[in-house]
Amino acid sequence: MPLQSLLVANRGEIAIRVMRAAAARGLRSVAVHSEDEAGALHVRKADAAQPLRGSGAAAYLDIDGMLDVARAAPIIPSMSR
Repeated sequence: MPLQSLLVANRGEIAIRVMRAAAARGLRSVAVHSEDEAGALHVRKADAAQPLRGSGAAAYLDIDGMLDVARAAPIIPSMSR
């Protein structure tokens, strides 16, 4: 199955650059965000967004939480543990 979407597990300028590159290659971008960053620029620039549990950088460092979000995202239907 060809890659159609990209989950961007970062924030700020880096995330926006990754999303621009994905769009240039025809990929849909999905941002993740902490509870306190729902209105952040990288979230608004993405094609879709998924919330992480927690706030600030700690939410992005919770690997189990990040994997849970990735598994639940409709862009990765067959991902298994």
